[in-house]
Amino acid sequence: MTSGTDPEDEAILDGIGPAFSRLRRRVPTSRRDGSRNLILNIVSAGDGEMTVGGVAEELGVDQSVASRMVSDCIAAGYLLRTASQEDGRRTVLEITPEGAAARDGFAKAQRKAFEQITGDWPVEERLQFARLLLRYVEDGARLRRQERDRLA
Repeated sequence: MTSGTDPEDEAILDGIGPAFSRLRRRVPTSRRDGSRNLILNIVSAGDGEMTVGGVAEELGVDQSVASRMVSDCIAAGYLLRTASQEDGRRTVLEITPEGAAARDGFAKAQRKAFEQITGDWPVEERLQFARLLLRYVEDGARLRRQERDRLA
């Protein structure tokens, strides 16, 4: 039990894991588009050059799984493999204009879904939820970076 919470609060906190697993199913996209959206966002948000290994690390999957997902984005014209500017022996991923347009389209669809799902909420609650969700994601990324740096 978390310090200072009652059993009802504990039940709410215990429901977070299952809620997160259901969350991604609320945005109407195909499985392929969902995977492409993940990859495009990872490559776009990466600090510096992004490799297939970096994508695998971000997703928490084997490199072979990430490689297949990246190859699908390349076949769709969303990504390019290019030589690293830091180390010419490495191959890095670069988003194409088509990939940026697809990423923006996915984001627009996600915002529309958010607005539909929360349409009956007071505006203040919608914005508060959005702010807290963004904070949660940013803090999670910071924690992953700290853990990666600790293990390096």
